[in-house]
Amino acid sequence: MTLPRFLAAGDAALVVEYGEVIDPVLIAAVQRLDRRLAAAHVPGVIETVPSFRSLMVHYDPLATSQAQVIAAIQGLEADDPTAASEPGRAWRLPVCYEAGFAPDLADVAAATGLAPEAVTAAHAGNGFTVAVVGFLPGCPFLAALPDNFNLPRRTAPRTRVPAGSVAVAQKLSVIYPTESPGGWHLIGNCPVPLFDARWDRPALLAPADRIRFQPIDAEEHGRILAAARAGDYDPRRDCVDGAAT
Repeated sequence: MTLPRFLAAGDAALVVEYGEVIDPVLIAAVQRLDRRLAAAHVPGVIETVPSFRSLMVHYDPLATSQAQVIAAIQGLEADDPTAASEPGRAWRLPVCYEAGFAPDLADVAAATGLAPEAVTAAHAGNGFTVAVVGFLPGCPFLAALPDNFNLPRRTAPRTRVPAGSVAVAQKLSVIYPTESPGGWHLIGNCPVPLFDARWDRPALLAPADRIRFQPIDAEEHGRILAAARAGDYDPRRDCVDGAAT
């Protein structure tokens, strides 16, 4: 990985760009710099906003300058530019891929050249990295699927996507934490709550977390959903992937 580019974003922000693709290596680099900046308490830096491949750094132009912020970042990167990022947490999330939860599975199969069962096997067998969390509270964008999953969004977005829907587009996967409009291809449903304002960390998942999906049937999906609604299922305990290394 090459050293980052520095791009001005007005007179009070700077973009630190690590690359032009969505890749777990770049995600790790962005998260590493984000943590280092937070720990360093660089004078004048107000806020950082991580993305798939870059970090936006907001600063107070009355307290510092763009050149000073760049110099501080270069010093942090020079400390050890190849150091591994702090590992994210590992999760195993249950997903039902049965027909009632996967209205777009046949279309995804046709677009990828796979049989429907091969689509779900590829998705469940893939190790994902949380790239960013956004769009909806707790909504994770997961990288990355194989090249044949580089699918455009639906030409006709849905006005109502059910909560828990697992979807794919552009080599990414996503889980809708609440009902909302959406234009991704729905191939399953995860009954696990991803956001709860009562938790110490309201969003279950965070950037750099590692995700694997566990296929379940409709009966198990219903059991988990009912238990979660009753407060008897806590994903912070029940979805930790103890087998991950």
